[in-house]
Amino acid sequence: MSNAAIATHKPRGWGAIYTLAAVILAAALAFLVWATPVRDGAKDWFAPMVPGGWMAWTFPVALFFWVIASLLVLFTILAIRFPETPRRGILRIETTRGDRLFISLLGSAFICLGWLFFAGSPLWWGLVICLAYAAAVFRWV
Repeated sequence: MSNAAIATHKPRGWGAIYTLAAVILAAALAFLVWATPVRDGAKDWFAPMVPGGWMAWTFPVALFFWVIASLLVLFTILAIRFPETPRRGILRIETTRGDRLFISLLGSAFICLGWLFFAGSPLWWGLVICLAYAAAVFRWV
C-alpha cells in the first residue's frame, strides 16, 4: 500500500461494534426495568427484585452496576479503537483513561460515603460533587 492509501484507509466495522454494544446494554437496561416489581399497578422502584435474596437488589442498585458495566464496555471499546498514551497530570504519575476512570470511581465512593455521614440522604448533591470530581480527574490527573 502506498502512503496515500494508508492515510486514507479507514477501518471498517466500528459502527457495527458500537451498535452491537449499545443494543446489548439497552437490552440489559430494558430487562432491569422489566424485572422491577409491580405493586398496585405501578412499578415499585425500591422493592426487592429478588424477594428473600441475600442482597437488596433494588432497581437503583441494579442500575448502579449497569452504569459501571456500561462504562467498562465503553472504555474498553475506546481503548481498542483509539489507543492511548499515558500522560502526566497534577499527581505527577502517568495515567491512562482507565486509570482516571478508576480514580474517579474510587474517589466518588468516598465522596458519597462522606456525604452520607455528614449530610445523610438524599445523595443528589453528593452525586453533583462526584460528577465535578470526575470531570476534574479526567481533565487534570
